[in-house]
Amino acid sequence: MPEEDYPFLPTAQLMQPQEIAEIVRIFTTLGVNKVRLTGGEPLARKDFEDIIQRLRQLPVKLTLTTNATLLHRHMETLLQAGVSSINISLDTLQPERFFFLTRRDRFTQTMDNIQLALQKGMQVKINVVVMKGINEAEIPDFIEWTRNVPVDIRFIEFMPFTGNRWSGAQVFTRQEILQLIQQQYAFTTLPVPAHSTSTPYQIPGFAGSFAIISTMSNPFCAGCNRMRLTADGKMKNCLFAADETNLLEALRAGQPLEPLIQTNILGKAEQLGGQLNQQPYQQLAAEQVINRSMISIGG
Repeated sequence: MPEEDYPFLPTAQLMQPQEIAEIVRIFTTLGVNKVRLTGGEPLARKDFEDIIQRLRQLPVKLTLTTNATLLHRHMETLLQAGVSSINISLDTLQPERFFFLTRRDRFTQTMDNIQLALQKGMQVKINVVVMKGINEAEIPDFIEWTRNVPVDIRFIEFMPFTGNRWSGAQVFTRQEILQLIQQQYAFTTLPVPAHSTSTPYQIPGFAGSFAIISTMSNPFCAGCNRMRLTADGKMKNCLFAADETNLLEALRAGQPLEPLIQTNILGKAEQLGGQLNQQPYQQLAAEQVINRSMISIGG
């Protein structure tokens, strides 16, 4: 959570469940076949179950990124909607550090709900943002977790967003992550699926696996096919794109969305939203980043 109080948007500015479903329906006519609900925290929306029930009627695979603290309340709804895999944000395995990073005393609840998801047969991926000087020493602990537990740990390089106190000095790179793991474990590189944003690895004999999302040190932009729709209905063709297309405004005005979507996609920059690749990330200052905060984009 950001240290400052986050100004939540008025309900009138947010997409309503029927609007979310209609925009997603239009995306499916253009070839989209997978939708991930993210946040902020998607399970915190009071109308979450209405949203998921509407989306399950569409020809898309539904997935979710969550902090897992409310997962137990919605597990049956998710299973009924066919959600078989979830990503869970967890940057530490230490309760004290968890409280420091999240400002919430929910570590036990989070771990219990991860176990619940596994018991229900879900594929569980754990998103770990690695920050130098904060939690890089825990990388072996996350790896050891995969010895007997079938979780996929995804180590993510620290990325710049508005309000996250970005510093290039805090990036713990893919190479550094691999070097640290190699000190204790032998692993193999797995095939990289089409359009994947991560490189997967497997330690022989381990129940789980790990992967690295190397946004800053080794961008994967050429194969990325992600698009993002913010809670207030703005489309972003890249996580780091400064430009947005207001689909909600167009929908409420009765305008066709297909031309807007196609124009937005065609305007995608070659790499990192066109603003993070102008200089080495080590020299990038926080005030140079023109973007939203991560919790208002969705990851």
